[in-house]
Amino acid sequence: MNTLIDPLRRLYDLLGAGATALQSPFLLVLRLYFFWQLFLTGKGKLFNIAKVSEFFAGLGIPLPTLNAYFIGSLECFGSLLLMLGLASRPVSLLIVVSMTVAYFTADFEALSNAFNDPDKFVKADPYPFLFAALTVLIFGPGRWSLDALLHRQFRRRAGERPIAAGPNKAPAKPGNVNA
Repeated sequence: MNTLIDPLRRLYDLLGAGATALQSPFLLVLRLYFFWQLFLTGKGKLFNIAKVSEFFAGLGIPLPTLNAYFIGSLECFGSLLLMLGLASRPVSLLIVVSMTVAYFTADFEALSNAFNDPDKFVKADPYPFLFAALTVLIFGPGRWSLDALLHRQFRRRAGERPIAAGPNKAPAKPGNVNA
């Protein structure tokens, strides 16, 4: 029995290691592709602020001009930060909130029929940005990001060694005999 299970377990472990190795490249491609699109959208809003504020006013959004500047700036400059992988989780949280508000205000029909007509939900304008921002919020920006680089630098300056025993073990500090 072990002669069959051992090769299957090794194959499963190899598949898991390969998939894990693809996490950071996948997150980089996701950040570059989707947030470049959102950057262009935000830039377009900033260059057409009067039209965007008029649209926001028509949706009943309070302070439409101020909100147009805020959302345009968030989409434009927040996307640049996300492409670099800098302040990724706070910025992605703001984009998740922004896209959720976009669903409630501009695409409520798609949102309210998400289970009855899922095609309408996923074809709505906020969907790809909501999905990409949720992915970065939950999984982080990956190793190929400025957040990861800064984290490594801060850890190095603090004298910590990389975690070797797994995610549940506290970081090893100099002089720690349990490390």
